[in-house]
Amino acid sequence: MSEGAEQEDKTEDPTARRIEKAIEQGNVPNSVEINTFFILGAFTLALAMASGTIASGLLTGLRGFLMNADQVPSDPHVYAGMGLRMFWIYAQALAVPIGLVVVAGLAAGLLQHPLVFSTETLGFKWDRVSPKAGAKRIFGVEALFQFVKGLAKLMMVGVVGGTILWNERDRLDVFARLDPHATLQGILSLALKLMAGMLAAFVAIALADAVYQRYRWRQKLRMSKEEMKQEHKESEGSPEVKGRMKQIRMNRVKKRMMAAVPKATVIITNPTHYAVALRYETGMQAPVCVAKGVDSLALRIRAIAKENDVPILENPPLARALHATVAIDDEIPTEHYRAVAEVIGFVMRLRRKAA
Repeated sequence: MSEGAEQEDKTEDPTARRIEKAIEQGNVPNSVEINTFFILGAFTLALAMASGTIASGLLTGLRGFLMNADQVPSDPHVYAGMGLRMFWIYAQALAVPIGLVVVAGLAAGLLQHPLVFSTETLGFKWDRVSPKAGAKRIFGVEALFQFVKGLAKLMMVGVVGGTILWNERDRLDVFARLDPHATLQGILSLALKLMAGMLAAFVAIALADAVYQRYRWRQKLRMSKEEMKQEHKESEGSPEVKGRMKQIRMNRVKKRMMAAVPKATVIITNPTHYAVALRYETGMQAPVCVAKGVDSLALRIRAIAKENDVPILENPPLARALHATVAIDDEIPTEHYRAVAEVIGFVMRLRRKAA
């Protein structure tokens, strides 16, 4: 079955469990343009805040070399030392911008999705090297979107950069005639204008890409009806297992009921189809149902009651009503107080006479 046909079968929105599982496997929506926007913004902020410091640091470090360039000896060891010194000067000057860029990149990822540690993406997958899968990636919808997005970014960079440079063309002519300090200040100022213009134009592309990437991510996670049934079966358990667990619970309830019958005050019957065992002691607010059953279970309750000399009274309407309305270990409903009180009162009088 082709990928398009498979996607057509997936008509159901992804469940919370499927989304959670995808995130655990490292499959999260991620927009590269959002990351780029944050990195460009951090670099622009660093230039705006530290441009003067950067220019002064570079100028101080390079002034000696620029003023005495004609006196540098042609010795490889001297060139190596100069190269190391220049590298250290540039590293000190760019430490703050690079640090902000790293923090911005991490913040962009956290903004789009929670922090995920997964080794799933490190494993080998055949579709990464499969020619057929590669062709689908090249000529698919995603590739078309990336191509259009690339053209849009190229046009944006060209238009914004060209416009800013054209408006600053008079300043560019005099850069070569300025002293190093003024040249660096001018270059940094022009770079800030370029970066600010890029960021202003990049907002629309970053937002559009973020929305599209989340939409595509959810589309890929969509499920077929068969997958929905399978996930429901896995989360809820198979019918066989559920049936077995239900049978075990019923057996436990029956054993507990049979153990409570000898302590019952009275058994109200239908006479053979229904049996409800009630227990009442002085101080209780209302009688409590300790056992109930129909047919064979009712007969079993009657048998245990006879073995333990528990009174058995026939009252078909009351037996059916209690069986339908009261649960095990619950007090009887208020509408049955009077009828049950008469039954228990009768039992109590019999016990007093027997005594």
